[in-house]
Amino acid sequence: MILDYPSTRESRELAKRYGYNEFIVRRWINFFGFEETVELIEAMERGIPKHIRVNTIKIDEKDLVRRLEERGFKLEKTEVPFCYKVVEEPYSIGATPEYLMGYYYVMEKSSCIPPLVLNPKSDEIVVDFASAPGGKTTFLAQLMNNRGVLIAIEANRERIQALIDNIHRMGVLNTAVVHMNAVKFCNLGLKVDKILLDAPCSGEGVIHKDKDRKKVSGRKDIEFCSKLQKELVESALKSLKSGGVLVYSTCSLAPEENELVIQYVLDRFEVEIEDVKWGEPALTYIPNYGKLDKDIAKCRRFYPHKHETSGFFIAKIVKVI
Repeated sequence: MILDYPSTRESRELAKRYGYNEFIVRRWINFFGFEETVELIEAMERGIPKHIRVNTIKIDEKDLVRRLEERGFKLEKTEVPFCYKVVEEPYSIGATPEYLMGYYYVMEKSSCIPPLVLNPKSDEIVVDFASAPGGKTTFLAQLMNNRGVLIAIEANRERIQALIDNIHRMGVLNTAVVHMNAVKFCNLGLKVDKILLDAPCSGEGVIHKDKDRKKVSGRKDIEFCSKLQKELVESALKSLKSGGVLVYSTCSLAPEENELVIQYVLDRFEVEIEDVKWGEPALTYIPNYGKLDKDIAKCRRFYPHKHETSGFFIAKIVKVI
């Protein structure tokens, strides 16, 4: 079921003014309200600040900040561990010797959060279900102190080299890269401790850096992604040990890819949803759909106009049985 709502004068005018597929705009108005939708769209137009994640496998946080400030960069520590906002850059933050040496990774603040929520340990078997280009994978390795076993899965062969390059650049040693569709991972018969699934999605949350998504993101995109996301989540839950943890995330604002995927899981699996520290509570009521399980409020949403990051969704799911 893909949610849709009647076209209105407000939705048509807003879509025309900013060059959006009106389907997206009228849905946002129903989900978030008109004023909030305007703020969201305007934030997408402005863009968001750059952020970096310090790689403590190779360098101490304070040492990196000092080195970059000596080069003329101004950084601001965020509420997310190891993540800094780039306030001023005399030249591209991705063109420093420190970047090339793997001392940090240029990644959005919201993307730093799923590995922290998963909280992988040095003695665990951890799987990243959609790894390339490697920002979250290399952060997982960092949080594991470069120990344990980390399996990085990537379905798209063309993206694997970038993943491998980043693993080498960041000094990661505990990771095996596997080319496969993670939907089939459950067929291997492995039982692992933790899984990160930053799922393929329609990308409504990254319109600020990909303006084409104003037009291409629509009913078919959401329908395709929602089906794939459910298949990936099922594969992940079947692959976890009892008590294992799955962190599910998307860069989408569509409930069909977020809250409704979690509702699907709650209806079919023995799981519990745990609180996520950052962001704001996920939706528990959707117009023309109805109420969702109250525990879905423990999942979190992020918005560019509120959190200086992409539109994002994160859920922490614990397998009970």
